Amino acid sequence: MEEARPGYEGWPVVAASATGVFFVTMVFFTFPVFLKPLADEFSWSREAISSAYAVMTLASAISAPLIGALVDRWGPRWICGPCLLIAGAAFASLALLANRLWHLYAVFAIIGLASAGSSPVVYSRVIASWFDRRRGQALAVMIAGSALGAIIVPPIAQALIDGAGWRNVYVILGAAMPLIGVPVVVRLVRERDSSGHGALKGSRSAVLRGALQSRTLWTLIVVVFGTTMTLNGAIVHLSALLTDRGVSSSRAALVVSVMGVASLLGRLMTGWLLDRFVATRVSFVLLAIAAVGALVLARADSFAAGIVAAAFIGFGTGGEVDVIPYLLSRYFGLTALSTLFGIAWMAFGLAGAVGPIALGRAYDATGSYDVVLVWMAAVTLGMAALMLSLPSYTAAPLMSASRSPSA
Repeated sequence: MEEARPGYEGWPVVAASATGVFFVTMVFFTFPVFLKPLADEFSWSREAISSAYAVMTLASAISAPLIGALVDRWGPRWICGPCLLIAGAAFASLALLANRLWHLYAVFAIIGLASAGSSPVVYSRVIASWFDRRRGQALAVMIAGSALGAIIVPPIAQALIDGAGWRNVYVILGAAMPLIGVPVVVRLVRERDSSGHGALKGSRSAVLRGALQSRTLWTLIVVVFGTTMTLNGAIVHLSALLTDRGVSSSRAALVVSVMGVASLLGRLMTGWLLDRFVATRVSFVLLAIAAVGALVLARADSFAAGIVAAAFIGFGTGGEVDVIPYLLSRYFGLTALSTLFGIAWMAFGLAGAVGPIALGRAYDATGSYDVVLVWMAAVTLGMAALMLSLPSYTAAPLMSASRSPSA
């Protein structure tokens, strides 16, 4: 089978897409490392700083459907490169941050708007154009770029902050995006058949209308929202939560990296499973694991407990990111895939805002994260059950331009 060959020309496209995802998600996974330095520097509350993360994810949510529509119509190459360049420049500019919250929010809004252009919203369609029988595995490798960022970048950022100060670290990380990431994605990211985008206009509109009228799409969106609250809340507050309970800052940063390792393993394993088992059942198991992780985190008061919680949350919710574009491609085909994933990405963004703010508000009000984490665990388990209500799918899309799944 051609897709299984190591020399298959689709695999360099996967690697380049993973590179783009690695660099753009670096902004998200370093946020918890910068939380306390910013609070110490400017005397801002954790809720106020967490709101910058919420602004970023909301901005990404707003831009994702438009980015997806542009990719479906014109292709990815001249979207992912410029967007990564803008995100890197904005991130580096945080070295000049002043004691004004609106300044922090404005920069993260720009980062959020640009980040969707170098996210799986763009690259999922690219990968799906190259792979069919190995689509789950290829999507997993691409999305694993963000997990690698979570593993590698937080401890490096923490060490650099300790040695050079947080302002210099913003410059270093921000400059890496245009200097390394942009050339790679501009050169290598391309669809297998990049022609005919305009000719698909009518069928794309019909697919989009049918999808928006289906229970399947809205179920996936609800699941995305419910599960992303837990992941993003944990990402933003994990380091602060553990240091509050006596874990050193260096060990807390290591726990964040463990979440990245677990996310990487979850995504790669999920990709393998998606090509062999029913995706909705795979998703149920993953989300049940994440729910257990949230419960453990609610009571985590040691480095070891933090490791267990981070591993469970990272493994479960990390694999879920593979499931959504895979199911969208199977249910609705490739014609409007980036647009539909952009709509689902809005749920990622909204939940990414709600989760960190909810945890930050709970801490500021009570001095504890415990109760809100228990609620998030319950919501995640409910989302796991909801995945089992989705209709079946086949290797061919369930919906063509003229027909949508009614179930």
